[in-house]
Amino acid sequence: MNTPRSFRAEAIVLNHQDWGEADRLVTLYTRQRGKLRAVVKGARKTRSRKAGHLQPFTHVILQLATARGPFIVTQADTLNAFAPIREDLTLTGQAAYLVELLQRFSYDEEEANDMIFRLLVDSLGRLATGEDPWLVARYYEMRLLDSLGFRPQLQTCIHCGTLIKPENQFFSGSEGGVICPDCASPHTALRPVTPDTLKYLRHFQRSAYQDARRADPDPKTRTEIENLMQFYLTYLLERGLNSPRFIREVGQK
Repeated sequence: MNTPRSFRAEAIVLNHQDWGEADRLVTLYTRQRGKLRAVVKGARKTRSRKAGHLQPFTHVILQLATARGPFIVTQADTLNAFAPIREDLTLTGQAAYLVELLQRFSYDEEEANDMIFRLLVDSLGRLATGEDPWLVARYYEMRLLDSLGFRPQLQTCIHCGTLIKPENQFFSGSEGGVICPDCASPHTALRPVTPDTLKYLRHFQRSAYQDARRADPDPKTRTEIENLMQFYLTYLLERGLNSPRFIREVGQK
């Protein structure tokens, strides 16, 4: 079957970098083909009409031409620039986190995943319209893990299968779930989990966003939830993420 020489794609711009003397290489997450890379010819020239449509975090419609190397962007139209994100360092950091997480879990031109694409678009929209950035990020993490097949087991002990009680538990990154105190081994790399942390994680896991957004954990519980998610994500990715440090630095200013 012949491959079309060009095609239209709905995409979110994940990032870009200089390419050659005047071009730019953009990384995109598309609804139709998942993650891919494309060259924007002349994007670094002051008269470029496409460059403004291809800033990070922008929701676009593109015409892409096939080439021996990366695809080539022949037309670009903005659906939503999510302008407030670029006007606020905290929002920029949170958007960068969503994008980095997706990039680290995805490969170029793997099978398209419409659920993940919609999750990214919706999450950027929530950041741009004033939703709680912490909540947007935690909900995104949980839903992304679900879509990728890494849904953590939070209802029963992953060793003995008993229903988790409302008391302090443990979480295993390697086994992807909660372990009850009776099964926890002092020689295993486990993280303690308080009942409140577990309660909110379950809430994010089972709820639509409109229900999840009603959650209002106290500052201590928010920190515990965020740390636990970073523990699990670091295990899955085999190294830490870069954007959380930027978010912390911005928060301290």
